[in-house]
Amino acid sequence: MMLVPAHHFRDIERKPEYLQPEQCIPPPDPGPVGTMWFIRDGCGIACAVVTWFLVLYAEFVVLFVMLIPSRDYIYSVINGVLFNLLAFLALASHCRAMLTDPGAVPKGNATKEFIESLQLKPGQVVYKCPKCCSIKPDRAHHCSVCKRCIRKMDHHCPWVNNCVGENNQKYFVLFTMYIALISLHALIMVGFHFLHCFEEDWTKCSSFSPPTTVILLILLCFEGLLFLIFTSVMFGTQVHSICTDETGIERLKRKHQPREHRGSWKAVEEAFGGPFSLNWFNPFSGPCHPAPLSDEDWVRQVADTNTETEEQSEDRKDEDSVEVTDE
Repeated sequence: MMLVPAHHFRDIERKPEYLQPEQCIPPPDPGPVGTMWFIRDGCGIACAVVTWFLVLYAEFVVLFVMLIPSRDYIYSVINGVLFNLLAFLALASHCRAMLTDPGAVPKGNATKEFIESLQLKPGQVVYKCPKCCSIKPDRAHHCSVCKRCIRKMDHHCPWVNNCVGENNQKYFVLFTMYIALISLHALIMVGFHFLHCFEEDWTKCSSFSPPTTVILLILLCFEGLLFLIFTSVMFGTQVHSICTDETGIERLKRKHQPREHRGSWKAVEEAFGGPFSLNWFNPFSGPCHPAPLSDEDWVRQVADTNTETEEQSEDRKDEDSVEVTDE
């Protein structure tokens, strides 16, 4: 788990009654290892379905309007294999981004019994999210759609029906990259196809009628241009976030406050799954994280980093917390 200094955007009230652990229900039993993560959000599900539909539409136009009717066999094979490979990797990355736990904090563990069992030292501080009743680590934020606190949450993306966080940011980056690549590839093929059809008879350059062919190509052109711009911007934003070790939410909260960017190649390697290799581009290999900690271990680890001075605590105002003191 990535930990940062205490000044990172989390405010504090030093009154134990704010935590109200007696109002928390006991945490649910953890599900079996490998349990699928899926957010039941109508808007997100609809956006995910639209994403797949648009990729399949591009697949249809590329294959049945441009490549299969082409008399250049080598051109069709090379571009067909390349486009289908990129489309497969894009959809695989989309599935991994959508169905991977982005780094959810255990829900409902801010119970009185659990806090007492931690045996925290005097001066240590733990934080509770009042919305999901969880003790959460630094850099975790609550998502109103997922209804969970997510570690290193960057944003909630309806197109993948999930948050982009610590565990699935790699898949989201790959998804945006592969969508941008197939959009660019489709635009290039559309350009070549229009040139070919202008030079020859329109009835011979497609198995569809000329008006239908033009409409299908124009729609694909608009789709490709729109998604090329959108996903390229998202890809650049995510890579910048990884390189500077600052999430989108942290940038918004920082606003105009100066902050030293601590670019780290190690952070990039952790996000993409180790030293640079082809696995960086593989949606079936995960990010590089240390072995998962138990609830007690990671809460103690967070509490150790939150042993604060009064000067540090002046900047914290928006979260419930409790400090262990000598009595």
